[in-house]
Amino acid sequence: MGKFREKARQFLRAHESHLSLQRLRRNQPLTQADLAELEKMLLEAGGTQSLINEAKEKSRGLGIFIRSLVGLDREAAMQAFGAFISGTTATPDQIEFINLIVQELTQSGVMDADRLFQSPFSDLNAQGPLGIFPSATVTQIVQVLTEIRERAVVGL
Repeated sequence: MGKFREKARQFLRAHESHLSLQRLRRNQPLTQADLAELEKMLLEAGGTQSLINEAKEKSRGLGIFIRSLVGLDREAAMQAFGAFISGTTATPDQIEFINLIVQELTQSGVMDADRLFQSPFSDLNAQGPLGIFPSATVTQIVQVLTEIRERAVVGL
């Protein structure tokens, strides 16, 4: 599986201008046609149907698997979280925390909420986001992370 991931990552990077791939990277909702195109790209990258099915199952969806390979566009990630640090009221720790989230999304494409309580996030504050933001804001941050994941899945 690791070999296929690397091969697929290289193929997708070489074809990153493809519309379906751009939608996925820019956090735009995917259509069934997009998923069909993305699956076709994985087959062209040398993937077998059984490898692709295994990847879908492990990642909980083809879009999430592919986003984990190509990451999320940095600008799209910043837009999703910009509201949390806009204005002059954000503290340096809050800005740094959001930048860490954006960095992770740019690399990994999606992020589970429990990551917010692990390193490097817990390095800023032992309580993770709860030590930096009001609890209502933490709930909103988790919601944005969920929405980013759901945009990589059709039919939600």
